[in-house]
Amino acid sequence: MTKMLTLKSERKTRLCNFTSESVELGILLAIVGGFLDAYTFIGRGGVFANAQTGNVVLMGIEAATGEWGQAVLHAVPILAFIIGVVVAEIIKKPSMCLFIPDPERTVLILETVVLFIVGFIPYTSPSIVVTVAVSFVSSVQISSFRKLVGSTYSTTMVTGNLRSATQDAYIAFTKKDNESALRAIRYTTINLSFLAGAVMGGELTSFIGVKAVWVTVVVLICSVVLLSIDGSKKHVNHSTL
Repeated sequence: MTKMLTLKSERKTRLCNFTSESVELGILLAIVGGFLDAYTFIGRGGVFANAQTGNVVLMGIEAATGEWGQAVLHAVPILAFIIGVVVAEIIKKPSMCLFIPDPERTVLILETVVLFIVGFIPYTSPSIVVTVAVSFVSSVQISSFRKLVGSTYSTTMVTGNLRSATQDAYIAFTKKDNESALRAIRYTTINLSFLAGAVMGGELTSFIGVKAVWVTVVVLICSVVLLSIDGSKKHVNHSTL
């Protein structure tokens, strides 16, 4: 019994130390994910720039009908997404620690800068420019923040989260498993945050226009602050040991 309590205590301490896996940060990033999808759909050409499934399907359709120019246009965001994954992996490499000691915070700052610049791009510019930029930052985000209190999740799409939430809810209901119930609540919270971001993105893009994307910049700055506060606490805790 004592050993079990000790393991639970150690697990709780370990999870609390990983702010990059916290529900609070997950909520903020999910808001950004939902906002960007609504922003690009309403204000930037009627596309969803976060998930690439739609681009792959549209590229296939255009290729099948002989519209090779359009097919290439749909391929460009996919390439930007791939580049984003590569960049995220490079940032996380141990050999980069000397230059980038805090990969998660660096990723959020990079995303903030890119989206701030996007806010200056007018409607008259080709939508593909913004789509590529958003696809890139979405890829970097999803590649860098893949764990929610130890469980795999996504901050830029809800399909996987919805499946996991339903599965955990079923297990919690049928087996009276409290841990599964907690995971179901966490996943549901992230999905609702994504929905809230989409609602805000839709409303603000309709009223403000291209500069509505700066709302995500504010949310990302809050995310950086959250990580910074946690880093300061860890430094203090280590100093007192």
